[in-house]
Amino acid sequence: MTPPPARDARARLAAPSLAMLPKIGDALSFLYLDMVRIVQDDTGVCAQIETRTGLDTVYIPTAALSCVLLGPGTSITARALSTFARHGTTVVCTGSGAVRAYAGIQPASLTTEWLEKQVRAWADETPRLQVAVRMYERRFDDTVPPGITLAQLRGMEGQRMKALYRILAQQHGIGRFRRAYDPAQWDTQDPVNLALSSANTCLYGVVHAALLAMGCSPALGFVHTGTQHSFVYDIADLYKADTTIPLAFSLHDSSNPEQEARRRLRDGFRLIKLLPRIVRDIQTMLSPNNDTDDEPDQREVRLVHLWDPTAGVLPAGVNYATEP
Repeated sequence: MTPPPARDARARLAAPSLAMLPKIGDALSFLYLDMVRIVQDDTGVCAQIETRTGLDTVYIPTAALSCVLLGPGTSITARALSTFARHGTTVVCTGSGAVRAYAGIQPASLTTEWLEKQVRAWADETPRLQVAVRMYERRFDDTVPPGITLAQLRGMEGQRMKALYRILAQQHGIGRFRRAYDPAQWDTQDPVNLALSSANTCLYGVVHAALLAMGCSPALGFVHTGTQHSFVYDIADLYKADTTIPLAFSLHDSSNPEQEARRRLRDGFRLIKLLPRIVRDIQTMLSPNNDTDDEPDQREVRLVHLWDPTAGVLPAGVNYATEP
């Protein structure tokens, strides 16, 4: 790939203008890299790949990326990380194929717009219940009757999951199936449970990466609570019936269900483009009445403002002392 022409050093180091940053609803994109070295040279950020013929260089469009997923065998320089931060790009360290998220680096310029929407909905019982209902409706692909309680929703979920397990067990001829997860007796579990636990862990990593890219808190869940991954579990539940559960049952006679589940799920995620789908669903859960195409850029570089219970948001950097 031919590198773009070199630019003035000061232009390269300057923060991107608003016109350079795509809206999250229009062009949110994720780039997964592994087995490369990411550096900043005189032209931009690039991935260096060792080949038999030498060192190949591929330049990364930092301004067009919301999240960079760094897989195994990846190294990155401090200058390259600084460039990602100036462009508002979240950097996440993941497992192979981006199916596990180990740590994330969020840029200081990342807007708190979706985090604030999440907190407002989470902190009040009424909107929190509404979000939980929308999640169940998304899972059931059906409308939940008005006035239903969370206890009733949990009962509906349990019945539907039992029915799904029963149907898949009959299709694969494995008899009665019961979901079990016991880390203390991991090796004694049947192949379906092993594959399902492994696949679910991969799914959690993908959801975690999406939440970090949006600036949301993985800890503030609407159905799950009490763990730093509560919201991760909430969102991941939306996709299990379509992804991890059918996959696990298809591996009922596998000699290595865990490894095969990870590999097949990684390939499946590429086909269904799950990351952008997760982002759209999170936006719908938290703000169902808003058109994301008309909202401000998720990665717009904003100045700090001041909160006021009466006036709303006020500009910072202003002396509000009254004249004597």
